[in-house]
Amino acid sequence: MKLIVGLGNPGKEYIGTRHNFGFATVDNLADKYDGDFKLEKKFKAEICEIIVSGEKIKLLKPQTFMNLSGEAIQSVMSYFNINTEHLWVAYDDIDLELGVVRVRQGGSSAGHKGVKSIIECIGTDEFARFRMGIKTKECDNIPTEAFVLQKFTKDEEALAQEVVTKTVSEIEKALAEGIEHISI
Repeated sequence: MKLIVGLGNPGKEYIGTRHNFGFATVDNLADKYDGDFKLEKKFKAEICEIIVSGEKIKLLKPQTFMNLSGEAIQSVMSYFNINTEHLWVAYDDIDLELGVVRVRQGGSSAGHKGVKSIIECIGTDEFARFRMGIKTKECDNIPTEAFVLQKFTKDEEALAQEVVTKTVSEIEKALAEGIEHISI
């Protein structure tokens, strides 16, 4: 069983923000495979189970806010006995241009506080990441904390949706072929 986590912040005010790219990705996966998220208070997360190519997948949206995402992830991994090789995390990355998706195995948090929380809580940085670029010219003009909480502009919305669609496609490809065969 795989655990695919979308990082983001809970609450209506954060829907459509750059920092909620991960939530949008797992929401798209749930919709595509007829899954429904349910709040599981004991895990501090919304969880959905889907089947993709015969494999059971748990989708997770931590409800702890971004900087404490690792708490919910660690709780779910422990409860369902999921090891780190089956943990995949989708999130926004301010170091990549909007429209770019990168997949990698392991590495540092690169300053992303949600990823840092995961590493601290599970005790390793060896998990797969689906990094979705959010960088635009505008991010140089305002503090990072403010930029990531902005909604995509009207001009950016179509490209942002393409990124979510591309990330879902890369997740499906990794499920079918193995994460080690993905090189974007």
